[in-house]
Formats: sequence, C-alpha cells, structure tokens
Amino acid sequence: MPRNHQRGRTSTSAPGGSQRQLRVGETVRHAIADILAQGSVHDADLEGHIVTVPEVRMSPDLKLATIYIMPLGGRDTDTVLAALERNKKFLRGEVAHRVNLKFAPDLRFRVDDRFDEAERIEKLLRTPAVQRDLQSDSDESE
Repeated sequence: MPRNHQRGRTSTSAPGGSQRQLRVGETVRHAIADILAQGSVHDADLEGHIVTVPEVRMSPDLKLATIYIMPLGGRDTDTVLAALERNKKFLRGEVAHRVNLKFAPDLRFRVDDRFDEAERIEKLLRTPAVQRDLQSDSDESE
C-alpha cells in the first residue's frame, strides 16, 4: 500500500495555519504589541504614533513571522513601516526574550489593508446598482 503523504502531516491544512502556528502567532502578536505600547523602541518616527498589531502569521516551521501593522488613523504607514524595518533586529531580540521558542523568528512587517478592503466593499454595497439588485431580490421573495 503506497503512502503519498508524510508521516504526521496532512495534505490539507487550515487557511490560517495549524493550531500551533495560530497559537504562536498570537503570542508573538501580544509580545510585539506590548513592546510598541511600552515605547521600548527608541525611534523618532515611532514616538508620535500608536501602532496596532491586528495579526501575526507564522510560517509552518515557525521561523518567519509576518506582522501586520496599522498606525492609528492609517496615517504615515510608510514611515512607520520603515521605522519598524530599521528596528527589526531589536524587536526580534525582544520577541526572543518574551516568547519561549527554540528559534527566534525572523520578522517581516506588512501594512494591514483589511480596513481599506472592508471600506471598499461597503462602498460597493451602497452603490445604486447593488441597491437596485437587492431591492428586486426582496420583491421576488415576497
């Protein structure tokens, strides 16, 4: 009987990753959020900004953390992203101290664009064409 899969691994994984990836990602998210909230990163570009960390996605081997960030109000995203990239080494060391992992993950920062996407969808739903279609659907169901 041939085996086409590796032992202990499934061919279909959850969209967000395994349970372990999700758990470690959430732990790293809390660590990064605490570091930024405490003002531990001494960078002039970060000092005037409040940065939220809505999500951290971990690679399957837990060696790469993609950290999604959004400055409050969505202003100066490029400046904040550049400041975080400059301080990546410091942040990685802090994460290593706060999160108990065999290896400290490499950090990669990305701007979280889910809020912009949600706003775009809301605008689409409010367009007259969509409203007309929704109205005609409700008339047919009655």
